[in-house]
Order: sequence, then structure tokens, then C-alpha cells
Amino acid sequence: MIEISKVRKVFDDIEAVQNISATIQEGAVFGLVGTNGAGKSTFLRMLAGVLKPDEGTIILDGEEVFENGKAKEKLFFIPDEQYFFPNASAKDMMDYYAMVYREFDKDKFKEYMRRFNLSMERKIHTFSKGMKRQVSVLLGICANTKYLFCDETFDGLDPVMRQAVKSIFVAEMMNRAFTPVIASHNLRELEDICDHVGLLHQGGVLFSKDLEDIKTGVHKIQCVLPDTADEEQLLKELDMLQCTRNGSLLTLTARGTKMEITQRIEQRNPVFWEVLPLTLEEIFISETEVAGYDIKNLVF
Repeated sequence: MIEISKVRKVFDDIEAVQNISATIQEGAVFGLVGTNGAGKSTFLRMLAGVLKPDEGTIILDGEEVFENGKAKEKLFFIPDEQYFFPNASAKDMMDYYAMVYREFDKDKFKEYMRRFNLSMERKIHTFSKGMKRQVSVLLGICANTKYLFCDETFDGLDPVMRQAVKSIFVAEMMNRAFTPVIASHNLRELEDICDHVGLLHQGGVLFSKDLEDIKTGVHKIQCVLPDTADEEQLLKELDMLQCTRNGSLLTLTARGTKMEITQRIEQRNPVFWEVLPLTLEEIFISETEVAGYDIKNLVF
């Protein structure tokens, strides 16, 4: 388990991460999402012990991570910009990581490379962006560490490869103690693999919840009510995230259980109402608008 308590990081006069607290449970896929500049990459680098927090603590299985070789043996970090040695082949990188990580499985790496149709001998700098991403992910998986930190893991991968990587994550979690932490802008890619999601905005955490709790705790409803007085009263009673109008049709996004929200609507004898499916992306937009990141102000 990873315990993050009141972590803060400042670069000159920029507060990249502010007072973040969260818990990452073992054996679950933790998705880290956020607006541009929200601090996702900085946060992951602190989790990996690459950066030292200015304040707060990061405890991995009971030990602080920064400058702790014993703790770092349990993690593998894949940054957004992968680094490979100049002129190195996949075999060269495999041999290097096999020296760093005692549990590195060379046979498994070779087999994955074969399945992904990637050359072990070809220089990695001649690979495409997506192929380099595949190599870095396979190296991380075959290191057999308990934790794998991925910054924009699926960026540059085609749909087939993205699904293949997800399948590998699932297989690894079934066969050993394995906890991936994935930072991404692509919420739809996280939606079908993550168990828990943390939403960062302007360096802080807006929420950190199980994905199922997020989806059952926020709902989108369309309704037509008899008069404006009913509408005004309903909006006061609901924990609103978003409200738009198209003629007499209201589209509401609100926090609360489905039963609570529908009961409030039914009390107004609506002319029409229905509950609509809500994606993680829509929840993200609604929550960040409440926090002041309004997409309408960015559209010209």
C-alpha cells in the first residue's frame, strides 16, 4: 500500500503539487487523471522517488521512497518521455534492467517482444513512438516489481496495442502482487481498466474514489417540469454539478444516489424525465467546472 500525506512540491514560484493526500491500495489499478498542468507527472515522480517532496510524506509498504533503495526495488517508473541508452537495442535494455531488478524475467520479455512483433536486436532509436512505448511498458512489466508507475502509458499506442497492454496488466494482477498506477489524459482508456480514480486539478486532489462509487454517486438527468418555480426549487435541493437548458428541457448533472435524485424530480410531477448514461469524461468535466475550469471560457 502507498500512503500519501499532505505532499507539496514547488518549483521557483510555481506550486506544482499542493497538499495531496491519498491512499493507493494493493492489487487495484489506480488511475490518475487531471487537467493540463494539474501536477500528474510531478506527483508520479515523487511516488517513484525521483523528486523529493518539499512537504509531506510518501510511504510505500511502510517505508519512505526517496533515496531508499529497498523501497525502489518494489517499483518501476515509466515516464512520459521514455529514456533508452544511445544506440541501445531492446536486448541491451533488457540486460541492463536485469542487473537492476533481481526478479526481471528475460524469458517473459523475449516472449512478449515476439508477440508484439518487435525486434530484440534493432536499435530502439529507429522505432516509432508507439513501438518505443511498447518496449518501455514490456520492460516495466517484466521487471516483476510490485508497483508500476506509468505516465501516459497508452499515448502513441494504436487501439489493438492499447487493448493488448490492458490485457497484460489484468493477467499480471491475477498471477502475482501487482499494482499499476496510470496517469493519463485519456479518460475513456482508463474507464474500462481502473478500479480507483484520483482527479487532480491545479496541483490538488478534487476527489479520490473507487470508480464504481464515482459512477453511482453522480447522475445525468433530462427532464421537463411544469413551471419555473418547480425548476428553481429542484436546483436548490440537488447537489448540482452542471445544468443546461434547451427550450423547456433541462439537462442536469448532480451528485447523489439515483433514488434520491429521481425522487426529487418525481415530487414535481414532471412532464418528462429520464436518466442518461454518464461517462467518466463527463464527470471529469463537471467536477472541474465546479472547481473553476470552465470549458465554455476556452471556446472562441
